[in-house]
Amino acid sequence: MREKRVIPCLDIKDGLVVKGKRFQNLKPLGDPVRLAIKYMNEGADELVFLDISASCEKGKRNENWIKEVADKLSIPFIVGGGVDSVERASCIVALGASKISINTKALDDPNIIKKCALLLGSRAVVLAIDAKATKQGTWEVYAKGGTLPAGKDVIEWAKEGCNLGAGEILLTSIDRDGTDSGYDLKLIEAVREAVDVPIIASGGAGSLTHFIEALKAGADAVLAASVFHLGIYSITQVKKALEKEGFPVRKTW
Repeated sequence: MREKRVIPCLDIKDGLVVKGKRFQNLKPLGDPVRLAIKYMNEGADELVFLDISASCEKGKRNENWIKEVADKLSIPFIVGGGVDSVERASCIVALGASKISINTKALDDPNIIKKCALLLGSRAVVLAIDAKATKQGTWEVYAKGGTLPAGKDVIEWAKEGCNLGAGEILLTSIDRDGTDSGYDLKLIEAVREAVDVPIIASGGAGSLTHFIEALKAGADAVLAASVFHLGIYSITQVKKALEKEGFPVRKTW
């Protein structure tokens, strides 16, 4: 069994880390470089940076922080938000990111997944899926930072994205985001049954049990923001809890 990853998420807006609830009511938390170093030193296996305004605010991109982060980190990191072309994806990797995450543009033009995979390799292409539950018991994909329903079924979109070359899925439950009520386990299980690529579970972590449940549901990595940003749990605490349940982790203590 591969080591399970613990991944802090840093949402970026106007060059600062922010956090909200269900993608709304965003509050600034600080400098991304400082927080990135902090999490690396605490044992993070990877980091995810999501420029949550980039898909909605074209022309307001400040990518200096990507190179600054790359210069300081010795762990992989993913950058997403506003990746609207193969050229921009390539630029982000050239600045030092290990992987790019793509969401809105892929919904408009699915072939961008294939193009990015051919240029960067599938392992460097993460399909970000922001999912919201429907009254029918399924999930719909949302675009533009979780604000716009895309009219696509999450499971079918996950399959299509992987067939086009996505090497990993960042699966976020909009309903659970920032609520501390636990990951959407049914969502994780459904996507796990549909695809073979690694899944990063996101949205809802509020207790150590929640991390364990997500891995048992089929996730390969657990992503969280609030519990780490607010100091509720340390990365080491999460890893020790996962190890106690029999999951292999990279020890950092």
